[in-house]
Amino acid sequence: MVAVESRAKAMGHGIHPMMIVFPLGLFATAVIFDILYLITDRTGFQISAGYIIGAGVIGGLVAAVFGFIDWRSIPSGTRAKRVGAIHGIGNVVVVLLFVVSWLARASAENWEPNALALICSFAGIILSGMTAWLGGELVERLGISVSDGAGVNAPSSLSHRPARGARS
Repeated sequence: MVAVESRAKAMGHGIHPMMIVFPLGLFATAVIFDILYLITDRTGFQISAGYIIGAGVIGGLVAAVFGFIDWRSIPSGTRAKRVGAIHGIGNVVVVLLFVVSWLARASAENWEPNALALICSFAGIILSGMTAWLGGELVERLGISVSDGAGVNAPSSLSHRPARGARS
């Protein structure tokens, strides 16, 4: 199997896989705060959710840039290219859903989430689970963003020694 390594790297590792944890975690936390707000009606949860969504949108846009750079290096006409396109487009939709949710909150008094804000957040987190699965499919099944010399005894990416040998 020939792997397609990330083009955008920091200290030997792909930047996109490192960056996606931030928007995913922030969006999930915002949804949890929405649920807590709906259950408790305590002020603070909805304000926190609004700010967290804003940070998640920024993180999602940054991660998307590096994901697009990596996607461009995938050979055309492959399943990986198609899965990567669906993954990327799906994540753009996720970010747009959270942007709409944020805008609906920002225009309300005290960041009060209306039905549109909540529907967009809940739909966004469900869709993000699907796109995250596609990202896992790209890495674990299709070998995207995996070093050619990856293996259980590969040297550290910081060692400056070339990875050699087969994956095992």
